[in-house]
Amino acid sequence: MPYLADENRYEKMQYNYTGNSGLKLPAVSLGLWHNFGGVDTLENARKMLRKAFDLGITHFDLANNYGPPAGSAEETMGILMEKDFRPYRDQLVISSKAGYYMWPGPYGEWGSRKYLISSLDQSLKRMGLDYVDIFYHHRPDPDTPLEETIGALKQIQDQGKALYVGISNYNAEQTKKAVEVAENLGVKLLLNQYNYSIFDRWSEEDNLLETLSDTEMGSIIYSPLSQGLLTDKYLNGIPADSRAAKESGFLKKDSITEEKLDKIRELNSMASDRGQSLSQMALAWVLDQGVTSVLVGASKVDQIIENVGSLKNTEFSNDELAAIEAIVAN
Repeated sequence: MPYLADENRYEKMQYNYTGNSGLKLPAVSLGLWHNFGGVDTLENARKMLRKAFDLGITHFDLANNYGPPAGSAEETMGILMEKDFRPYRDQLVISSKAGYYMWPGPYGEWGSRKYLISSLDQSLKRMGLDYVDIFYHHRPDPDTPLEETIGALKQIQDQGKALYVGISNYNAEQTKKAVEVAENLGVKLLLNQYNYSIFDRWSEEDNLLETLSDTEMGSIIYSPLSQGLLTDKYLNGIPADSRAAKESGFLKKDSITEEKLDKIRELNSMASDRGQSLSQMALAWVLDQGVTSVLVGASKVDQIIENVGSLKNTEFSNDELAAIEAIVAN
């Protein structure tokens, strides 16, 4: 049976303008960082992408090195684009990135023109696309001149390989410099993708969100659930099948102290009082800070349904916000 998207999908999602642009992103976007690679089940990936789109999630976020193995998440996207989503291409925002290690040698990472353009060409081939909607430089490069990196993004946009370009993991000062260079080169940086959650606050100390507002850029948040800590997974300790137990990714077992678990339980109790799961409250909290979109990951369909459910209650009283700050600070 050919896939037919839910006719009412756009009534189920909130869409926000991205900075000073005409592009709207769904409040909840789907990231393909984990669980969409070559080691994962294609049928499960297919079910998750279908359900996401049926719920109004129009934005699928990738990078050249997502998998594992590196590149395989984009290959999965290419297969499912052909099987299910080709008729809906103009209703989708598909993004990719380059900046981290992708292949050996001096041209396989960072921010040179050589690397960025070569990487995007490979990404487009893997996904079977003529263009991506958004292409990011994935991380600042301390050695390549910013004029070269931003100039490569301009070239990519001018060639029609990306409709919009952005940056990722740039702090406030790096963002200001990138915007200045971009303005001099005549290209607009659409948004910055960075990590932010109830537990991860570096961007607040850096005033990054304020900087993005001042420069009329959008903001899209990855790891809004702090690598799964802000879910019900850790309420009773560290499960054997969790990322922390496996020491995979950035979440390490030693970082999950009994004190951190107590905070998770307190936040969960507060979420319950709001009629939400912990993950729903955590996503709602990030959206309440004025960001454009939150990127969620998923390993099963039910998680996507639950995450979109966070949009039913995204408002917090001053007392609730103060309570969250007290829990985190204690």
